[in-house]
Amino acid sequence: MKMITLLPADQYIVVNKTVLTEIDRKNVVSLYEPIIGSTAISLYLTLWRDLDRLEFVSLDYTHHHLMTLLKCDLDIIKRARETLEAMGLLKTYFQEGEINHYIYELYSPLSPKEFFSHPIFNVVLYNNIGKYEYDLLKQEYQTYQIDTKNFIDITKSFDVTFKSSSENVSFAALGREVLSLSMQDQVDFDFIISSLPKGLVTERNFGKRMKELINNLAFVYGLDTLKMCEILRLTINEKGSIDKEELRKQTRRYYQYNNHGKLPTLVYRTQPEYLKSPSGDGSKRGRIIDVFENTAPYDFLKSKYNGVNPTNRDLKLLEELLVELRLKPAVVNVLIDYTLKKNENKLSVAFVETVAGHWKRVGVETASDAMTLAEKENKKYSKKFVKGREVKEEPVWFHENLSKEQMSEEEVAEMESILKKYE
Repeated sequence: MKMITLLPADQYIVVNKTVLTEIDRKNVVSLYEPIIGSTAISLYLTLWRDLDRLEFVSLDYTHHHLMTLLKCDLDIIKRARETLEAMGLLKTYFQEGEINHYIYELYSPLSPKEFFSHPIFNVVLYNNIGKYEYDLLKQEYQTYQIDTKNFIDITKSFDVTFKSSSENVSFAALGREVLSLSMQDQVDFDFIISSLPKGLVTERNFGKRMKELINNLAFVYGLDTLKMCEILRLTINEKGSIDKEELRKQTRRYYQYNNHGKLPTLVYRTQPEYLKSPSGDGSKRGRIIDVFENTAPYDFLKSKYNGVNPTNRDLKLLEELLVELRLKPAVVNVLIDYTLKKNENKLSVAFVETVAGHWKRVGVETASDAMTLAEKENKKYSKKFVKGREVKEEPVWFHENLSKEQMSEEEVAEMESILKKYE
């Protein structure tokens, strides 16, 4: 394709391909902006504003008009436009001439229901804003069901309310239009169809929407054709149809547990930035929290084993904590440290699951909160006797005023040994 240079004098018109409402404006800002940024959203809203006087087709404008309103150069505007195109909010047509002309077709954003069930947008939104903001958004768009089982439906039907008319009048009316996400095939569908059981699965099972879903899942989870074949075999029922929800679930599980022997990436992730403590806390407790927050669970457990790689059994336990319970990496590190100290340097599965289940129920997400809860949990478990004297077996950080207290030489040595590995 020929390289097209965008110039300030190039003209454009905006064509409205949909019905846009104030709810759409809110959805674009709430759902799309965390993914594509404020500049692309500003461009979308500016093009929408250009339609205010004429709701179907705008007046002719130059791109200098956009530069003036958006206060940015044409390269930024072009990138923002391409972002809107990729997200299905805009379609662009170009005509070369002495003055180049563009047509910008504006499309509706997805409805909240469509957005939160989208295999790509939903995942990317969660990754970009984190669990707390994501849960707030879900609550904002949540629907409420009213119990009508003790009521009688007395709604009148159309044919009862209105009489038939022989006059047939029709015209092309403007309706709500949403662009499908444009994406090249991530897998070889011909190969997939030929590889699946003959007579059970045919090309008819791979309609447009099914192919879109498979492409989206392959893109999100980085799966190739052979891996997707394996997953599809698990989702075909006796009638030869593919259950979409089962396909989503099996793809997720495949990525999490069966990635050709590779360790799931979650065990190598550190605490998300938005859940970290403010930097600059030089207290002993602050330095320990810094280790918990900036060390991946795999590396933290390895350090507790003096550099020996964790066993497959230990890794499976880490995966369950991070994937199934969705505990944050720093919280898992606190739990590892607490468990090993309380169980004579053994990673007791029963102990871990008991404490992890409680922490999940109360919604612990930060290292500091996990440490505080562990201190409370400590009072519930057994105490150890040393030389006839009852002594609590505690991690280094079991001190309410750690920033003010003096630590024993043994405690300092243990903390420093952890810190040195990650400096």
